[in-house]
Amino acid sequence: MRRRRLLAAGFSSCAASWVPRAFAADAGVSERSILFGQSAVLSGPLGVSMKAFNAGAALVFDEINAHGGIAGRQLRLVSLDDGLKPEVAAANYKALLAEHGVFGFFGGVGSGTIAAATPILRESNAPLIGNYALSDAVREKARGAAYFVRAHYGREAEKLVQHLATIGNTRIGVAHLANPGGEEVLALVRKAIAAEGKAGDVVASAAVKNDGSNVVEAARSLAASSAQAVIMFLSGPPVAELMKTMLAAGASPSFYGMSVVAGDQVAKTLGDRMRGLAISQVVPYPWADADASARGYRERCAAAHIAPDYTGYEGYINALVLVEALRRAGREVTRASLHATMRSLKARIAGMDVDFSGSSPTGSRFVDLVHVSPDRGFRR
Repeated sequence: MRRRRLLAAGFSSCAASWVPRAFAADAGVSERSILFGQSAVLSGPLGVSMKAFNAGAALVFDEINAHGGIAGRQLRLVSLDDGLKPEVAAANYKALLAEHGVFGFFGGVGSGTIAAATPILRESNAPLIGNYALSDAVREKARGAAYFVRAHYGREAEKLVQHLATIGNTRIGVAHLANPGGEEVLALVRKAIAAEGKAGDVVASAAVKNDGSNVVEAARSLAASSAQAVIMFLSGPPVAELMKTMLAAGASPSFYGMSVVAGDQVAKTLGDRMRGLAISQVVPYPWADADASARGYRERCAAAHIAPDYTGYEGYINALVLVEALRRAGREVTRASLHATMRSLKARIAGMDVDFSGSSPTGSRFVDLVHVSPDRGFRR
């Protein structure tokens, strides 16, 4: 089926007309379709990853729809671009409810934007299922209103710091986004270092603006610190620029990206100049031959003429979680029943244990460490 995508960044005018009481529990559900909404950054450097995420999710939605949908209903998604701006995201959520009449939300991204949307989710009772990049603190604040699949950043920080301690790297630098989520990740890395029982702290940290405009300055600051390893919580082109600038300045650290780093895109940009990049991944290896979900993902990528990658596979898995929840909720699905289904959801999906039945709003603890090669390949 044809999915509708609306890429718009300004719906502030609809905010005053938004009235939560106007939405019934089954809004967005008809005999023929279930309509979900998404507000996400879909433009600029940070939009690259979300476009890949959405492309992976679309493979699932298209496959489901081609085989009759969920209980005979087609899945539809309306996406609005918020530029990662909280005020625009809040307006988008209201517009998706008031103007588009969505049933729920899919694929949230961004700490500030989800924090701004959480009161709207609570008032409307429309669930948000699935996410890309989001701080641990905001997840907790959205508990009961939203359900997040990927492991939290605390788990990623633990995995990376434990690995670095094992190989004897004690001088750790951090490059992070200049936003509340980035500051939280810096604190989580410091906490992980303390948990290792080692004296000391990060040797240097640098906050990179969302548009990457200060990335060269940040790279030079980190290069001067003589860090043995640099953990990067960045997204889009600024990752490659930071690495390139540090290497040009004579620094030679090992680079470790958190899961928001698109390693294949970094390798494409740097080519043979890339040295020592590893990434903590929050979904299983997309090229695994033994896993049926990974094979199915690659087959659908081939049919759609898109290259498989980790970000696309994450979108694919998030869509699988949504589909599983809708199937379990049954034909008479309402917002309340979908919430109840998510709170009890426990399943093995694409090689990951997904469990929302406990107290955490996060369903997975899966983290894997992979290396990126200059030819854009990943090695486990």
